[in-house]
Amino acid sequence: MRNFQAPPWVQIATVLAVVTIAAPGGLALAQSRSSFRVEETGRSFLRLDEAVKSIGEGSGTITVAPGRYPDCAVFAGATLSIRAAQPSTAIFDGGTCEGKATLVLRGANAAVDGLVFRGIKVSDHNGAGIRLETGNLTVTRATFLDSEQGILTGDDPSGSISIDHSTFAGLGGCPDGMCSHSIYVGNYGSLSISRVRFERGTGGHYAKSRAARIAITDSSFDDSQGHDTNYEIDLPNGAIGRIAGNVFVMGKSKENHSAIIAVAAERRENPSAGLIVESNDASIAPGAGYTTTFVADWSHERLKIGPNKIGAGIKLSDSR
Repeated sequence: MRNFQAPPWVQIATVLAVVTIAAPGGLALAQSRSSFRVEETGRSFLRLDEAVKSIGEGSGTITVAPGRYPDCAVFAGATLSIRAAQPSTAIFDGGTCEGKATLVLRGANAAVDGLVFRGIKVSDHNGAGIRLETGNLTVTRATFLDSEQGILTGDDPSGSISIDHSTFAGLGGCPDGMCSHSIYVGNYGSLSISRVRFERGTGGHYAKSRAARIAITDSSFDDSQGHDTNYEIDLPNGAIGRIAGNVFVMGKSKENHSAIIAVAAERRENPSAGLIVESNDASIAPGAGYTTTFVADWSHERLKIGPNKIGAGIKLSDSR
């Protein structure tokens, strides 16, 4: 058994996020007329929703000044980009719209860069930093903390989602038998996760996706401090694509420790033949006291499981 050691970029990103958010005398819950600037018009707004409404059904870029905000917004236009003036200094703290999320997105395209979302909870336990109902989404350098979900999506088979260089920590749960997750992607065309850190899960799966095509690469799934968690990657409808270059650690407190990666556990709607799983590192945290399977496959199709570094107590794969 091996102790988890995150890649250097992950360690740095996590430390910066924690220091920025938790430092004494940090960012105050205060806003000014210059908090939200629409770059195309040069206009600044006191509230995020005012800035988003000024874009209307068109396209625009909003730059968020350093601060801690209770704001939320709904966007249904063409293209929206929201970025922090300085990464990890624009913190959205608990605000929700429509009882769903801080950002409710149903436009054509959206991009989020450098924002922090934390403490998001709603009555149906699906509170998310981002609720994507339709359209394409790109997320970079974002942090999702101590909420019910990080990103939750609807269905858009023609849509694509890309998440890069971000952190998801303290997310998920199954309070009423209906689980929330760090990331839950519906019936989307494609999902890409790269250079992302998942840690401290509080229930559900770390990454659950019904997308037909996936690429999950160069990321870390550190469940050593998780509680009541399930799979680290769940592809409940099956998928094609690639899972490679990731580090997985299974923790001691699991609701389900039977597998690390699950393929087509609910139904075989998407083809899974040729799904590549290679060059990953998987281990069980010391003292867990159980065995598990790295790839559990319900698809009964031929997966391409290549060389992986598998720790003690882990079976490489099985068919269920």
